[in-house]
Amino acid sequence: MSLIALSGACEAGLLFGLVALGVYLSFRVLDFPDLTVDGSFPLGASVAASAIVAGVPPIIATFLGFAAGALAGLTTAFLSVRLKIMNLLAGILTMVALFSINLRVMGKPNVSLYGVDTIFSWIDGIAALGVWANTVLLLCIVVAAKLAVDWFLATKIGLALRATGANPRMAEAQGVDNGRMIMLGMALANGLVGLAGALYAESQGVADVSMGIGTIVTGLAAVIIGETVVGAGSVMRATLGCILGALIYRLVIALALDGGVIGIQAQDLNLVTAVVVAVAVVASKARLRKLPALRRSRFTEPSKVEGTAT
Repeated sequence: MSLIALSGACEAGLLFGLVALGVYLSFRVLDFPDLTVDGSFPLGASVAASAIVAGVPPIIATFLGFAAGALAGLTTAFLSVRLKIMNLLAGILTMVALFSINLRVMGKPNVSLYGVDTIFSWIDGIAALGVWANTVLLLCIVVAAKLAVDWFLATKIGLALRATGANPRMAEAQGVDNGRMIMLGMALANGLVGLAGALYAESQGVADVSMGIGTIVTGLAAVIIGETVVGAGSVMRATLGCILGALIYRLVIALALDGGVIGIQAQDLNLVTAVVVAVAVVASKARLRKLPALRRSRFTEPSKVEGTAT
């Protein structure tokens, strides 16, 4: 793999690390199967790209991408909580509607950012990092997002949000408004996805209406791979696993596509993705099956030793 391909894989992995953090909040923390991701990712990209082209400063445009994604997640939560639409269907409805909204925002299927200053233009002027310039900036942003998620989930509101996802009845008995917690969590989750979409458009130099296809699969794959590698014992470990899982996923994809020896080509990307996700799920289940056995062995082995000693 060339240096350019390696830096590109790391860059994409960090971008989808933000998506994985959002998917972790919705799927793992809230236990909410959310398909809005496939729509909120291009929404953040289209809003940020359109704003930059219109002359809005890149930082503000990137924040607008985050806000647009948060609004999309809030819409899905509203459909589910207030209108009592099934979680999965609510996400599908929002995702479908966002395709038309993205076209409205951009006014056309795609918006080019070539020749326009973006948030990545500044890092080139600060330090001569070559092909790693975007990766370094993304690493700082992703680490900041991870620390922010860790801090938030440790606050009183964050603990209430986690309680809503873990046991809604118990949380409600403790005075937690489950509906508000779901709306808050979904807004934050899709806000992170919208932020990832905005940064993706700025790094790639284009925002396209179809760029969100398969985003939810990538996010879930990153979460599952992270749990397999790092585990999910604590929030800090789980969020770290999301980022590492996204990096591993993109590196595996890049290696698979780069390995012409086995005959894999660019059109096989979806096939490779499905295989990687399937292997990650199987490995994760195998790991979970081993944990109870290890715990039982820790409790039974001392008793056997004591028995033999007597």
